[in-house]
Amino acid sequence: MENLSPHFKARAAAAAADRALQAKLSASKALFVEGRKRAVAEIDFEATREAGKAIRGGCAADLDLWLERFEDEATRRGSRVLWARDGAEICRLVADIARRHGARKAIKSKSMLSEEAGLNAALAAAGVQPVETDLGEYILQINGDERPSHIIAPAIHKTKEEVAELFARRHGRPRKTEIGDMTREAREVLRGHFLTADMGISGGNFLVAETGSVALVTNEGNGRMVTTLPRVHVVITGIEKVIPTLEDLATLMRLLPRSATGQSISNYFSLLTGTRRPDDGDGPQHLYFILVDNGRAGVLGGTYEDMLRCIRCGACMNHCPVYQTVGGHAFGWVYPGPMGSVLTPLLLGLEQAPDLPHACTQCGQCAAVCPVKIPLPGLLRQLREEQTERGLRPRQERAALRLWAWLALRPRLYGLAAAIAARVLGRLGGGEGRIHRLAFAAAWTGGRDLPAPPGRTFRERYRAGRRER
Repeated sequence: MENLSPHFKARAAAAAADRALQAKLSASKALFVEGRKRAVAEIDFEATREAGKAIRGGCAADLDLWLERFEDEATRRGSRVLWARDGAEICRLVADIARRHGARKAIKSKSMLSEEAGLNAALAAAGVQPVETDLGEYILQINGDERPSHIIAPAIHKTKEEVAELFARRHGRPRKTEIGDMTREAREVLRGHFLTADMGISGGNFLVAETGSVALVTNEGNGRMVTTLPRVHVVITGIEKVIPTLEDLATLMRLLPRSATGQSISNYFSLLTGTRRPDDGDGPQHLYFILVDNGRAGVLGGTYEDMLRCIRCGACMNHCPVYQTVGGHAFGWVYPGPMGSVLTPLLLGLEQAPDLPHACTQCGQCAAVCPVKIPLPGLLRQLREEQTERGLRPRQERAALRLWAWLALRPRLYGLAAAIAARVLGRLGGGEGRIHRLAFAAAWTGGRDLPAPPGRTFRERYRAGRRER
């Protein structure tokens, strides 16, 4: 997949000026935020968050041991476990599996790792037709392989009318505008693919080490069709998704749907273990797990290890004022919002995503709602510090920060400079008290007015107040 993250500023500016996008994002925020608020009130959410944090943190501390246990148990139950260093290796392994089993069509249930790898293009190049079956992903695929804008609701930037036009154009059927009719049409079109596919490809929400199982959480029946109808099932997921026990899975399942969609439990919850047995009514004859690093091992044991606790619920972006203003495409890669602003620099490199650590107001809402208590604002600050230390920020910015630090270490001089700046900026505000244009902050004042200082600094007002008392 093309890496577009260096263009965040330009994309964010265009998105912020898109009134239609703003309306869609506003509607989605109300849906997700209010739903989560009601769902978390059903349980002792804070205690469950602490338990979830402990489970995920403990897994990261002993990741190698739990991965070995998972491989042993999965292999014992008839599965085959493969390992991929990066996206290119994912594509090679899946193409090899398809070739080995003579697969010509692969149906897919949403997998973020396949997005990381650009798997659809690789399958097509290998002569395998990839078909997305998650409704949102399907909409984006038939619209020209458009990228998702949200990890839970990938087509959230589309209106019902836009989807109706797309279906009429691509399906060659009369245009429908009722959601029930549109979803039925999608099911009818996809049913033929479900029945004729040779291979199913899915992601995995969690891998359970003690049983060698994969847990899949969906709100559409497509996940079960993808994992049970084809004779070959390939699970592609990150190495950080492993957890020790089924009891741990039960705890995390109290957190995931409530945080993601505001549901007590998702419509479909599948726990898949091993290949089809003689007395099974369905299930794959061959089950492959592709466990992917793609930069994750490099995060272990370091400053940013907390990010590996992420369970991909999307709560951080649903509550983020930046995401809710610019949407997901502005972030330029697979993962948008606060989690993407941390993950993308970690997985692609800070040089490839220079603006994402700064796509944050530091309001703290993401950390407040994260079900496994990832300190996202703190991680973003650390990324900013690392950028500055490595000389990856603009020279003028680094010079300004050095000047500010030099002044801040000299309180008297800092106070004098602040007093002079307050008076100069106060005069620029004139009678309106607002600065319309500022030469050294043109990017800021080009899109908004800057409130002018009242004329006196806090220190001066504090001293005056003490004298009066």
